[in-house]
Amino acid sequence: MSIKTLLYNAGPINILALIITLFGFLLLYLGIRRLWRHRVITGSLETLSGLVFLMVATILIAISINLQTYHRLTHESPVAEIYFKAQNHQHFWAYMTFQGSRAMGFDMFGDEWQLDARILKWRGIALLMGFKTVYRLDRISGRHTNIDQERKEVRSVYALGENPGINLWDLARKHSRWIPWMDASYGSATYLPMVDGARYQVSVSTSGLLARPSNNIASEAVRKWR
Repeated sequence: MSIKTLLYNAGPINILALIITLFGFLLLYLGIRRLWRHRVITGSLETLSGLVFLMVATILIAISINLQTYHRLTHESPVAEIYFKAQNHQHFWAYMTFQGSRAMGFDMFGDEWQLDARILKWRGIALLMGFKTVYRLDRISGRHTNIDQERKEVRSVYALGENPGINLWDLARKHSRWIPWMDASYGSATYLPMVDGARYQVSVSTSGLLARPSNNIASEAVRKWR
């Protein structure tokens, strides 16, 4: 594997964190050595600077860990396929297969299914550093067409992933003016009817989630639903 490929796979945040970590350890080493030689002022300053650099590197690594839960998006990409099997009236078993072969099953209640995603865009220095638009599937839930039912009946909502490290989504929403290199952070959702035997293909683009019927049963359900 070439150095260029290694750097691309590592990602700009990881590369920056590595550089800052090395510089931090260098300052820490120089500071401790000067303290050992009783050069208190310069040794203390270098030791403190080294610790600050290491703290910044730790924050960058925490951001990188959270960012790795997102997927790069350069064009419309298929992300999942969902199949429904009726269990009872307004009660379905949903089988969801993700790109990369991971699969999950969900006990769903209602007339429709809804899939939510989080999308992060970048600008300015972030684009120059190689950041791409990224997305992460957030949750899947069942919906009742009738609002009164939605308020009273059983709710079915499932998380589709973990959120380790520093939560970039909350950071972007709460402190957007302090993160000018994050162009936009927004939620996107799509919902369609749940019908026995229906199968749907879900894709994501820079404009959000897209869901399309992938068999005749789903196509007919969507036609009647509209």
